[in-house]
Amino acid sequence: MTIKNDFLRIMNNQIEMALATSVNNYPNVRIINFIFDASTNIIFFTSFEENKKIKEFEENSNVSFTTIPKIGFEHVKSTGIVKKSNKTIFDVSEEFIKKIPEYKELIEEVGNHLILFEIMVDTAIVTLDFENINTIKL
Repeated sequence: MTIKNDFLRIMNNQIEMALATSVNNYPNVRIINFIFDASTNIIFFTSFEENKKIKEFEENSNVSFTTIPKIGFEHVKSTGIVKKSNKTIFDVSEEFIKKIPEYKELIEEVGNHLILFEIMVDTAIVTLDFENINTIKL
């Protein structure tokens, strides 16, 4: 198996990531659900209107993240620029629901209040275990 396959497997199977922001040298991290579009190398996630993190994105769009493994140590981490997507949650709802079935109800109930954000990933660190840590350029 190649590191690219490991990267894609992790991004497709792990549903949560810790997303870190920093405004005025004050760091903040939160857990979010995400999907990854391998054709564009873009991570998509949502936020409710008026959420504190949206203001943080406006003040400093530089973010870092790490996926959160449910079992073992496998994870992907990287940095990037977060921006409001030109797409809506409805444009990617099928992908969200396929990965996270509970999103169906969320989208149906409050989809109009969700803002879709994206992070383009060009380089990432893929950790399989303590001995297998590799950087991948996408």
